[in-house]
Amino acid sequence: MLNLTRPLLWLLACCIPAIAAEPAHPPQFPGSQYRPNVATVEQVLGYPLGQRISEPTAIARYFEHLASAHPEQVRLVPYATSWQGRPLFYVVIGSPTHIAQLDRIEADMRRLADPRNLPAAEARSLIQQLPASVWIASTLHGNEISPADAAMALAYHLLADSSERTQAILANTLVYIDPLQNPDGHHRFVSRYYATVGLAHSADRLSAEHNEPWPNGRTNHYLFDMNRDWISLTQPETRGRVHALQQMYPLIFVDSHEMGGDMGYYFSPEAEPYNPHIQAAQRTVLHNIGRNNAHWFDELGYDYFTREIFDAFYPGYGASWPLYYGSIAMTYEMASARGHQFRKRDGDILTFADGVQRNFVAFKATLETASREANTLLQNFYQYRLSASQQGEQDGIRSYIFPAQRDTAGHQKLMGVLSQHGIEVDQAQEDFRACGNSYQSGAYIVHTNQPSYHLIRTLLDDTVPMDREFIARQEERRANNLPDQIYDVTAWSLPLMYNLELDRCNRVVRVNASRVGPETVLAGSVQQPEARFGYLIPWGDMASARFMSQALQQGLQLRSSDLPFTHQNGKRYPAGSLILSRADNPAGLTGRVQQLAAQTGAMVEGIDSSWVLDGPNFGSMNVKTLHAPQIAMVWDEPTNPLSAGSARFVLEQGIGYPVTAIRPAQLRTADLSHYQVLILPATSRAGYVAALGQTGQNNLRHFVERGGVLIALGNATEWLLEGEQPLLASKREFRVSAQEKPLNEPRVPGRLLAEHSEVQALLEPYQADPDWVPGFLVNARVDQNHWLTAGIAPTVRSIYVGNQVYQPLRINDGRNVVSFKGPDELLAGGFVWDENRLQIAHKPLLMVQPVGRGQVIAFTQEPNFRAYVDGMHLLYINAVFRGAAHATPLR
Repeated sequence: MLNLTRPLLWLLACCIPAIAAEPAHPPQFPGSQYRPNVATVEQVLGYPLGQRISEPTAIARYFEHLASAHPEQVRLVPYATSWQGRPLFYVVIGSPTHIAQLDRIEADMRRLADPRNLPAAEARSLIQQLPASVWIASTLHGNEISPADAAMALAYHLLADSSERTQAILANTLVYIDPLQNPDGHHRFVSRYYATVGLAHSADRLSAEHNEPWPNGRTNHYLFDMNRDWISLTQPETRGRVHALQQMYPLIFVDSHEMGGDMGYYFSPEAEPYNPHIQAAQRTVLHNIGRNNAHWFDELGYDYFTREIFDAFYPGYGASWPLYYGSIAMTYEMASARGHQFRKRDGDILTFADGVQRNFVAFKATLETASREANTLLQNFYQYRLSASQQGEQDGIRSYIFPAQRDTAGHQKLMGVLSQHGIEVDQAQEDFRACGNSYQSGAYIVHTNQPSYHLIRTLLDDTVPMDREFIARQEERRANNLPDQIYDVTAWSLPLMYNLELDRCNRVVRVNASRVGPETVLAGSVQQPEARFGYLIPWGDMASARFMSQALQQGLQLRSSDLPFTHQNGKRYPAGSLILSRADNPAGLTGRVQQLAAQTGAMVEGIDSSWVLDGPNFGSMNVKTLHAPQIAMVWDEPTNPLSAGSARFVLEQGIGYPVTAIRPAQLRTADLSHYQVLILPATSRAGYVAALGQTGQNNLRHFVERGGVLIALGNATEWLLEGEQPLLASKREFRVSAQEKPLNEPRVPGRLLAEHSEVQALLEPYQADPDWVPGFLVNARVDQNHWLTAGIAPTVRSIYVGNQVYQPLRINDGRNVVSFKGPDELLAGGFVWDENRLQIAHKPLLMVQPVGRGQVIAFTQEPNFRAYVDGMHLLYINAVFRGAAHATPLR
């Protein structure tokens, strides 16, 4: 049993102000007959369901009680710990027989999940014997409040209701309840919400109760939207959840969310476009679940809608990822009261209790469908896994091969992530040939004849195509100045985002190989540890960056070469490579270097001499001393929380280097002299002009002029162009248009229109912004002669989102060190409007401009987007550490 909480009753009685509460009724389902031997939420927590938004500790306490009081029907399983140390757990509820046999049932589901090793007769037997399974996942976004309390309602109902309907469900269905997927964000919301409440709850959408302070409760501790993290697995909450799902492979996965308070209730079937790797049988069950949900919503008089807004194309949602192991996965969205009550635009009052009730009904209706279709669900799951393996045998791609000739750390991380997804990855232990190419030992291979075939294709292909008819409709909408219906990014290829080379082979590779495990960082090594001069660490991956970070924090003296060089040992070292000499560092260096290599994964090479055959010697002006910079980051309004969170995460969790968060009000006049780097994340709404003002801009200019490094991310670049003395000599572009500047006269010369298409051209506005791009993967060319791009491959891939296009810097102002490729080479993956493709071509992705003794560095697109474009992270780290090394403050 977990020790998740401390007693709450005294807290509820003594520490919560007396607030007038609206009447609340326990959630109900028609025909329920509750036994008195199961404790209600009110009996355990001191308030009825729907009358108070439950804190994470309260939710944990109730489920602990149920597991303790009813061990024959409830098992509580911890599966992860949040960044702030809060435990995440799920409970399994079923009949006493099923709970007693739970370990065997889950083991049998894992057997069914791999038809390659299961005789058909045994598979048929398992399908007849196994129960259905449903996973209810609640409150991934911490400020989406009703699903978590509805999870408690469902648990109580399943244990207490003696009606024939519920007993029929328990007879052949196991129910997995993950009541709170984001306890850190939920705690942030609940504590702040009750801090704003006065004598009575307000329903006014203008009230403080309904307007959360930055960064709001949606995200986790590092401000990640975890409903976009399922393919990259950057957060511990997501990794734990994916591992837990693979212990049972639940047949139905419900991801329960909330949306705007005026919207009603949404459930499957989803909106178009569908990912083509979702199978017809899955779509049929999604339709059946929606129909039964609709039946009960009609019965109870609840409005709902389907097939709008929320699509099933991007695989990184909780409501999508399980589809690719063969489950039925979907999102449920309840209109949110975002508090106790909310006045809708039609004047009706929506309450928190309404959300709890409607979610509970949707959950129960879904369980009913699962129970009724248990055999079909099991058969479909098995057939999905079987046909996936067979399709992988017959596909034109039989093997994905990663040559792994550079970026050792990036390959290890990606292969570990793929393994965590349940994908089998092998590493060759010998040289081999395949499909006309030669590969060295150490190359990685992913065969497609796996039950995870559809997930493999979804994650590794450059592009997952969208339906052409859907794209045609979006073009029509754009022509009529209507927003497109693409809900999220259109590309997410992991090899492209990691910037790794990948070959595709039409046959199975036969080679002596070892299976890769889930570890994303392996211990590094030190060659020739007792070398007389010191050590070299080749630059070019995150392992060398982790080594640098930890060495600097330990006070070791590091130098870094701006140019590649050839040492007398005959080896060529890339620009950025690190140099540790014994002369510059204290005694005991060998042991410290060995420990750092083991911790960071870096490959360290000892050298007896500093002699260089080609390139700069270690005393050259082209070799810079690296300092341990003090890094500040703008935090709070108007920064975009997602940008701020990922930018901080990459430094703190990616390489273990601390960042100080500073609010804009302090930046206006603060003495920043003890900081060397200041990061401006992308912004929301008004941007930095209002937040910093002229005083703040002058202060930041002074910071740079005296030797600081100012780094702008994404749309924060636009702020650098503001004022009479902009910090960056670029300009933002309007959309390319043939329209002339409108005349002031009320009448204009006449013209003849021969075709309707000419009418459309007249409708284009003058000096409008480019159309918004939902998100695609773009190829960019790297100027490898600049110190900012040390260790970076000639081509990098970035996610491009938005509509900001910037002019290149003139040579006398600065350098465009990374620029988007030409129009025919630009698109790496996904979809982009043709006009945007043409305009983005050759424009800058990364600019650097000296200002005084410092540097202004601008990423026109987010280098840390969702922290999953790993191939851009070293550029960002270069900007921070090499930027500081190239600034010249008075030290």
